[in-house]
Amino acid sequence: MTHLAPAVYYAAVGECHNHIVGTAGEPPPPDLSVAVGPLRLKNPVVAGSCELTMTEEGICACLDAGAGAVVAKSVNEVPAAARQLRNAAYVQVTPDGSILPWAEASVADSLFCRSGLAPQGLDDWLELLGRCQAHARGLGATVIGSITVAEAAPAAGIAERLASVVPCVELNLGAPHGRETAPGVICLVGTPEGVARYTSAVRAVTDGGLIVKLTSQASDVVALAQAALDAGADAVTLMGRYGGFLPDIETWEPILGSWGAIGGRWALPLSLYWVSKCFRSLPSGSALIGTNGARDGFDVVRFLLSGARAVELASLPMLKGASALSACIEQLQAYLSARRLETVEPLIGESARRARTYEEIAASSSNTARLWSEVPWQWSAAQ
Repeated sequence: MTHLAPAVYYAAVGECHNHIVGTAGEPPPPDLSVAVGPLRLKNPVVAGSCELTMTEEGICACLDAGAGAVVAKSVNEVPAAARQLRNAAYVQVTPDGSILPWAEASVADSLFCRSGLAPQGLDDWLELLGRCQAHARGLGATVIGSITVAEAAPAAGIAERLASVVPCVELNLGAPHGRETAPGVICLVGTPEGVARYTSAVRAVTDGGLIVKLTSQASDVVALAQAALDAGADAVTLMGRYGGFLPDIETWEPILGSWGAIGGRWALPLSLYWVSKCFRSLPSGSALIGTNGARDGFDVVRFLLSGARAVELASLPMLKGASALSACIEQLQAYLSARRLETVEPLIGESARRARTYEEIAASSSNTARLWSEVPWQWSAAQ
């Protein structure tokens, strides 16, 4: 999965360690800091909203692991959304469809789940986030509050209160569970008009940082992103996980007994598609945050090259613990050191800039013949 030979990668990791401990005569380590809207993150590795970020211990563990930011578990105004957590279920699915015990799963496997929102009352949740933000401030990091929306007006009210304790709020309009919950519990917003309505409602009550997380289940994600930015979002996060369904071929029962949400490394090219399209289509300087599919520091690099300025990882720390975020940061630093890059800025959007449309790629008969000669069947038979 990497573009570094193992020897080069581990040599670079060693270089990074020497830089960190201050080896005399060595250049300083790369500067990983990046601007994302009004936020200045010390690095682009962000712990995404998940069960690990539902407790003070989990949030602080991600901060202690070095994350530039942590997105806390979502809340909303509907008690039934919090109660969903009582019926949550999580399995790891291998590429061939087998179900593994959690402890045996690897980063190549996919997380398939039902989930809910943070179960605490809002007052208690705000106190917890306030303590976490104080801890984050001491580490040069930040905590981001999250709202998985039901109705627009209550979401705005929650955002206003969150903004009193954290510098930024992520408005999650793309929760895949919105298709499966009872009406009014969670809303999956898939139209530009809907995105604009929710974003405008929140923007009207807070001057703090506002990130809008978008669904993957839309025909034109660029239009959703443009609507969010036009309505006052400082950044957009791409993409929410996908709705999924998986039968057990032995029992014929559906895994989890229901539909669920699924994400895995297989989703990385799908997420990068819309990140790169938004990077190319939206106004220059639009702040994009990538998520869904990253499993290591090299996947973080892939998101950056596609146009993201930061990357949220949720399944990885849920599966491997907060220390997996430290490994991602180390890999990113090693990658930059191996290429003698002083910052992450040269990476951002560089692959998206180089991408050409089909029409722009000159197709010659000789080139076509060469490509066909590399496939298992004969070029002459395919003419």
